[in-house]
Amino acid sequence: MINEQHTIYALFFDLHDPVTIEVGKLGTFFFPKGHYIYVGSAKRNIRARIERHIKVEKKKRWHIDYLRPYGEITKIVTYSSELEECERAQQLMKEVNGKIIVNGFGSSDCGCPSHLIYYA
Repeated sequence: MINEQHTIYALFFDLHDPVTIEVGKLGTFFFPKGHYIYVGSAKRNIRARIERHIKVEKKKRWHIDYLRPYGEITKIVTYSSELEECERAQQLMKEVNGKIIVNGFGSSDCGCPSHLIYYA
């Protein structure tokens, strides 16, 4: 359920097959089969941002847009701004004992290693 008052979101999705894709200017990367979490934020209209991420066919604007066609979204969670986007990504990484497989994915505007979390 999307809470319109929230500003942070996490997309949980699965890749059923490994894939190598070009992620815009970030480069070309191998994504193993498995579970992923992408953490993002929307200062306003979080519902529209999430609905855009759900679509497969769209103009590619964010890093997640390049990976989205290959994955199946399994869950969407929204969060209050109690923790900022970076802190939430770090928290989720610890919770699932996740790994970073692409440096800079979803975190080009901050100092985080990545906002894409991989876990088996």
